[in-house]
Amino acid sequence: MSLFHLFILAVIQGLTEFLPVSSSGHLILLPSLTGAPDQGLAIDVAVHVGTLFAVVLYFWTDVRMALLGCTRLLHGKIDTKGAFLALCLILATIPVIIAGLIIKMTGLDEYLRSVAVIGWMMLIFGVVLYWADMTGNQEKTADHWTIKDAVIMGLAQVLALIPGTSRSGITISAARKLGYGREDGAKLAMLMSIPTILASGVLLSKDVIDQADWALAHDGAIAAVFAFIAALFALTLMMRLLRSISFTPYVIYRIILGIGLILWAYT
Repeated sequence: MSLFHLFILAVIQGLTEFLPVSSSGHLILLPSLTGAPDQGLAIDVAVHVGTLFAVVLYFWTDVRMALLGCTRLLHGKIDTKGAFLALCLILATIPVIIAGLIIKMTGLDEYLRSVAVIGWMMLIFGVVLYWADMTGNQEKTADHWTIKDAVIMGLAQVLALIPGTSRSGITISAARKLGYGREDGAKLAMLMSIPTILASGVLLSKDVIDQADWALAHDGAIAAVFAFIAALFALTLMMRLLRSISFTPYVIYRIILGIGLILWAYT
């Protein structure tokens, strides 16, 4: 795979993983729109690893607190802020792991990788994001995350298994309707991405190991670095912009792209 192709894939993944516009949808669309060969699972996993390092670095204080809290959970104690955060993240991740296993085992994932599906999900959940953002209160902060809210956001995250939905978009939508402010809702959604990306990597690891070779590993490492840089840039920009603007620009992009894809798919 050429360096330019790796760069394009990694930048698309990095920029769209945390923006509410669906990274998986864009990665699936790239071969369809450009005629380039599908990048394969190994590169998909590599760029996800790059974005994982970006979100861990950006939210390192919270990640470190949750990691330390895991040791308390292992002893059956939820007596620290970190332990409670770790518990909420675990509970929020369980639904998507179960649903992901079911979809992979049934082969349903292949049927969902179509331009029409991505187009409709872009459009529908773009409208959902706008509705949630415009009607949601801003009374809660990330420090007041509850087990109930974590479970609700985790159930919403399951919808992101449909390409075009956007994992960050649907979890942010849920957070906004639950009353979290834009920046705090986005922060919770980003923290939820860490165990979700890890779970996805583990789920796909066998397939990747079966097809891996040194050349593929080299390409994957390059893609991971590019994705890390792009993701860190996108994450930093979005979190700063949320202090002054809504999610409407992302909604407009989703609606335009969704309508375009639907027209293309049916004509």
